[in-house]
Amino acid sequence: MNKTFYTWLGGLALAGLLLWQLSSEPPAPAVEPTKSAVLAVTSVQPEWQQWVQRLTASGTVQAWQEAVVGAEVNALRLAQLYVDVGDKVHKGQLLAVFAADSIQAELQQSRAQLAEAKARLADAKADAERARSLFKGAVALSKQQVQRYLNAEQLAIAQLEAAEALVQLQQVRLAQTKVLAPDHGVISARTATVGAVVTAGEQLFRLVRQNRLQWQAEVAAADLAGLSPGQQVCVFPAGLPPVQGRLRTLSPVVDVLSRNALIYVDLPQDSGLSAGIFVRGEFALGTAQVLTLPQQALLQRDGFSYVFLLNPDSTVALHKVEAGQRQGARVEIRAGLQPESRVVASGGAFLTDGDAVQLVDPAMAADLQASSGGQP
Repeated sequence: MNKTFYTWLGGLALAGLLLWQLSSEPPAPAVEPTKSAVLAVTSVQPEWQQWVQRLTASGTVQAWQEAVVGAEVNALRLAQLYVDVGDKVHKGQLLAVFAADSIQAELQQSRAQLAEAKARLADAKADAERARSLFKGAVALSKQQVQRYLNAEQLAIAQLEAAEALVQLQQVRLAQTKVLAPDHGVISARTATVGAVVTAGEQLFRLVRQNRLQWQAEVAAADLAGLSPGQQVCVFPAGLPPVQGRLRTLSPVVDVLSRNALIYVDLPQDSGLSAGIFVRGEFALGTAQVLTLPQQALLQRDGFSYVFLLNPDSTVALHKVEAGQRQGARVEIRAGLQPESRVVASGGAFLTDGDAVQLVDPAMAADLQASSGGQP
């Protein structure tokens, strides 16, 4: 045998030895799939409860009426101011005074013209009376001459009336140099400045009439049927106690874009509120039977409310519901849920649709959560 034969025989023996070693090693154990953990949850059923129905609205506190106090005289200098923003005033109170020197001079001139007109009228009346007596006495006095005296009398009467009207006008202008409050209330704005020369109609003050405030809010058109004038409303200003108001009127017009209507609520004068603040209010609309759930059973996702329903095979299904008002720790369910449904009461934030769960009683769930350091 040559060298090639022995080389081939050695390789064959080595291959057989390797096959024997591989066949004698035990097989690797099979890897079992990892089982997902099952979340322990508690369940709850919806409950019918007798609730007071409330309508919530938001709006702005405004002045009931705000009077604009302006200048009635023209081109006069403002001499004195007597009130400022926040001052309470009564009707007819003096607010400001204009310099009246020029008007007083014009009034004196008008009174002199009135005296002159009275003197002319006296002369004209005397001439007219003599003309009438001479004409009746058949004295040589033509009818035209008599009529001339009579016309002069009427002209003097007209001139006297004009002079009297001019005096009255100057007296009115003199009175207008004193700016008086048109009603009692609170000064809400002041634009007047001492020394300024203002024009007629220019704003000097703004006055909240009778210190009355109102709350103007928007409600949906569908909710108008439950409201009527005279209803009580509770307003909740930030940082202040709730304020009781009364619905005065409802707007007869609904906005075509928002489908909301305005309502006007009278507020008490001692409410402590200020015009311009934005507040929330509630109307009590009576009682009704409503379906409720604990607030912790609801999930908020993408602006909608959801619950997890328990299926018979111990899985959960994500279900959309319509939530309503809240009272305490419970929420009204207006639509999307049957009274006999079983709902995951807690732990829903860690679930996804179709997850398997283990239903436990509330005491056991509390113990499990405590032993896990607060994790579900």
